[in-house]
Amino acid sequence: MPIKDTYRITDLDSRSKLDDGADKPARLAVIGWPVAHSASPQMHQAALDALGMDMRYIRLEVPEGQTAEAFERMHKLDFVGCNITVPHKFAAGAYCDELGACAKLLGSANTIRFGKSGSMGFNTDGMGFVNSVREKFGAELSGLSVVIAGAGGGAGQALAAQCIESGVKRLVLVNRSQGKLTQLVEHLSQPEPDTVIIALGFDSPDLARHCLESQLIVNASSVGLKTDDPSILPAECIKAEHWVYDAIYKPPQTPLLKLAQQAGAKTTNGLPMLIHQGVISFKHWFPGAEPLPYMRQAMQP
Repeated sequence: MPIKDTYRITDLDSRSKLDDGADKPARLAVIGWPVAHSASPQMHQAALDALGMDMRYIRLEVPEGQTAEAFERMHKLDFVGCNITVPHKFAAGAYCDELGACAKLLGSANTIRFGKSGSMGFNTDGMGFVNSVREKFGAELSGLSVVIAGAGGGAGQALAAQCIESGVKRLVLVNRSQGKLTQLVEHLSQPEPDTVIIALGFDSPDLARHCLESQLIVNASSVGLKTDDPSILPAECIKAEHWVYDAIYKPPQTPLLKLAQQAGAKTTNGLPMLIHQGVISFKHWFPGAEPLPYMRQAMQP
């Protein structure tokens, strides 16, 4: 029987069912709903193979509400750990027995390490973002003025927290749900940061002005994943001097990035962030490993 491209929670019934037709046991996974688009197995498997680790990294499709069940099943099947994507990051944070500093601050996790004493959760989005901004734009976050569109979700909150920690000068948070922004601003303001924090809805008449006064614009939402999605921000928010960062990596060019390129702005999609946060996740599972060159090579177009 050929191995599957995407697994379901019922495939975790037994080790024999999960590994049927495979030459290596599945011991790492990315879980999400949906998850078929995830490129994580491609880069993680390349690193595992290059480093001589006898295991597979799989996609695991888990419906919302079944997160804890999936974790329990993976733990019983001796998984090393997993990555978590939408919509499970906050449920993952609640499930873990212990959380790293960033995951504890946000209450969400995108990486779990299973162990005999329980599960440890981490959030690697923030540092993956920092490393990719440095790589693609040759800049540090410190002192920048940053706009995060879609700031209320798990990724947006992680990037916002990282911006505060990195000392951005001004942080503009944009979201459809004002309630999520109110909670986020209260959270980020404890203790009072040096960063000026501004919260806006997408319908705010001040949106374009705040965008044009910023240097880095980030889409942290899922708007752009579907082929018929509009741009998360209108054209009047983008100028040639901007750096525009879309955390989506598939498709590689989103409507926002197309608008930015038409305006003459520098752009990047989320692939560098995926690679850098993947490296950090890998090191949580396998301390001392150096997977970056293998992951980069695997993600070459």
